Amino acid sequence: MNDIITGKHPGPRRAIIYGVHGIGKSSWAAQAPKPIFIQTEDGLGDIDCERFPLVAAFDEFMSRLQWVYEGDHAYRSVVVDSLDWLERLIFAEVCQKKAVDSIEDIGYAKGYVFALDYWRRVLEALDLIRAERGMHVILISHAAIVRFENPETEAYDRFQPQVHKHAAALVTQWCDEVLFATYRVHVRQTGEGFRKRGKGIGSGERIVRTTERPAHVAKNRLALPEEIALDWKVYEAAFSGSKSSTKPAAKPPRKGKRNE
Repeated sequence: MNDIITGKHPGPRRAIIYGVHGIGKSSWAAQAPKPIFIQTEDGLGDIDCERFPLVAAFDEFMSRLQWVYEGDHAYRSVVVDSLDWLERLIFAEVCQKKAVDSIEDIGYAKGYVFALDYWRRVLEALDLIRAERGMHVILISHAAIVRFENPETEAYDRFQPQVHKHAAALVTQWCDEVLFATYRVHVRQTGEGFRKRGKGIGSGERIVRTTERPAHVAKNRLALPEEIALDWKVYEAAFSGSKSSTKPAAKPPRKGKRNE
């Protein structure tokens, strides 16, 4: 009975942020407390951050995780940038072990099942880093539009991290937060009658969606608003007790209303 834990005790976060190209996912992660980036794709040259050289093989990636776990350093966050390019390294490792040229050459889609064993190794290592080194774990991914077979409705398209569906399910279940970074878009009807059509209009405002909706995969364990600004401090305020605002991202005024 003395082992019972009560109350809230938020620990270092396990978060994945995914979204369209160039929206600022890596810049968002660079705002985390003293981060070290493990880069599997070349795209950090314009961001002021500390990072390992570009990883070229799965074993090399795991050796980077081992150093983060065992090394003498003061980093407080580890960032994997990006998951979709890490998946390429995993597929290459599976193909080498199975002596095939492509993951698709392994019959009955078993190649993707074999790949899950490597994903589990990655997540287990990240769990150790989080638990024993007290570090935040931030995963970055591009976004893909996939067909979702909802048993309660007709199938529809939605955004999810750009990795195979088995890996996406495993990683998103493991994470505390699944955050979808996007631009706010408004649709305006143009034309008349049969010629009427929707026209997408955007102001360039970048937001993060934190709650699952038909259009995207998302979740959070921090009671975040459905939308927040793409700003690490806004996210951090929800678990650190800081005074930064966690209010929803500003929404445009309704049509016909004056913006005061």
